[in-house]
Amino acid sequence: MKSYTGATPKDGIAGLKENFSSDAISGFIVFLLALPLSMGIAKASDFPPIMGLITAIVGGMIVSLLMGSKLTIKGPAAGLIVIVAGAVADFGGGETGWHLALGAMFVAALVQILFGVLKFGKMTDFFPLSAIHGMLAAIGIIIIAKQLPVLLNVNPQIMAGKGPIAILASLPTVFANLDPRGALIGVISLMIMLGWPYLKSYSISKIPAPLMVLLIAVPAELLMDFSHTEPSYALVHIGNLIENLHMNINFGGFATPGIFIKYVIMFALVGTLESLLTVKAIDLIDPFKRKSDNNKDLIAVGIGNVITSILGGLPMIAEVARSSANVNNGGKTRWANFFHGFFILMFVLIASKYIEMIPNSALAAMLIAVGIKLAHPKEFLHTFNIGKEQLAIFLVTIIFTLFEDLLIGIAAGMLLKIIIHVFNGVPLKSLFKVPVEISFEGDNYLVVVDKAALFTNFAGIKNKLESIPSGFNVTIDLNNTKVTDHSVMKNLDHFKHDYEVSGGHVSITGLDDHKLLSKHHLAARKKNV
Repeated sequence: MKSYTGATPKDGIAGLKENFSSDAISGFIVFLLALPLSMGIAKASDFPPIMGLITAIVGGMIVSLLMGSKLTIKGPAAGLIVIVAGAVADFGGGETGWHLALGAMFVAALVQILFGVLKFGKMTDFFPLSAIHGMLAAIGIIIIAKQLPVLLNVNPQIMAGKGPIAILASLPTVFANLDPRGALIGVISLMIMLGWPYLKSYSISKIPAPLMVLLIAVPAELLMDFSHTEPSYALVHIGNLIENLHMNINFGGFATPGIFIKYVIMFALVGTLESLLTVKAIDLIDPFKRKSDNNKDLIAVGIGNVITSILGGLPMIAEVARSSANVNNGGKTRWANFFHGFFILMFVLIASKYIEMIPNSALAAMLIAVGIKLAHPKEFLHTFNIGKEQLAIFLVTIIFTLFEDLLIGIAAGMLLKIIIHVFNGVPLKSLFKVPVEISFEGDNYLVVVDKAALFTNFAGIKNKLESIPSGFNVTIDLNNTKVTDHSVMKNLDHFKHDYEVSGGHVSITGLDDHKLLSKHHLAARKKNV
């Protein structure tokens, strides 16, 4: 992730003018990632592949103008594949199941908009940071596992239906069935992606690594005549966009209310939760430490899903891998998301034959590079430095995500953290509600937090802090807390930053009698008895 100094980037048209170059470049790089991934997610969800691209285009060119976050990329998500494919199957399968599933998606999109209107965006405060980082690392591992066979140009049928753990366990089979020529392009592409950061002192490094991959991979493919000598899965394939742009939605699913309601709930809740978690995760790595409007973002995603469900697209969320790639490649404003959708639209309309020259192994290399960044060993070391208990939560989240799914992984991380808090002496009644008193005199506000300051009760603390007008001197007294966890320390640090940017001053006091659970300055604290 790049770090920046100076003023926060402007928004709107002023932001477009100010950051055109960086956002366009990042949008182009994200487009390179989103193109194959969007089609792959659609195919795995039993939707026509072109529908994944329609979702990405809507998420980029329409939702970007409405969303409450600055850096997230909106599009189809791998985390919803099981739900979407399940809906298609339960509604009859094939084209019929696809059309009927869209009806449930449409109603779920309306529910998402309602969530935003009712300000349900604050539900992200209930998730510990270590679990969120564990989620990111697990997604990185999943990306690596899923893309390894593609990198080596292995027949997709060999690994069809296998999850990430099963694929990793089948690596001998993967290597035994690799295609030497396709794998050569994939491995060289991956070496470029991973080695490019080490060429910072050379002028060639100004060329984005994914673009350099294409500059090498496409001519190599043409030289080896992949279109005639390799299986069809070696190259990217897309459908006709114009022919598919019409109303595909069917509300016939109302005839089976049990199934219909089931998938409305699943699309709305799972999609909303995954999207909010991504927004929070990307806020944590935003170089400018901006704070997203979660409720506005929910409304924007809901509107996007209304449009895509009518056209036949997949449910979209704020997608974590592409959003992370956006941050890592210098995206600064919402326009990077817009450009990613714009480039997909333009290439599909006027340059589809060139897209179909790109080897899938080269695109897999780009995705694996993103996965390595998300699951880099330094993430494990960083979490360990914050605290051993944070590493335990981090690892539990990863393990349960890999063996089960994202929601179970997050739930397991949360449960472990609650158990740790109870073990450290936090009263059960203080887990979800904590007394917070605010007093003021002149220009000084005093916020006294009692019992415990935890990720589970931070929403109440946050409400009190947000009620304080800007421009004052704020003291947050934590002397009466038995435990102040890492998530709260991090969130208070964010509040301090945001409040001081607006012209005020924040002091966090009352921790002198608390024992740090690690040497990290934002580690959890436990009061000495």
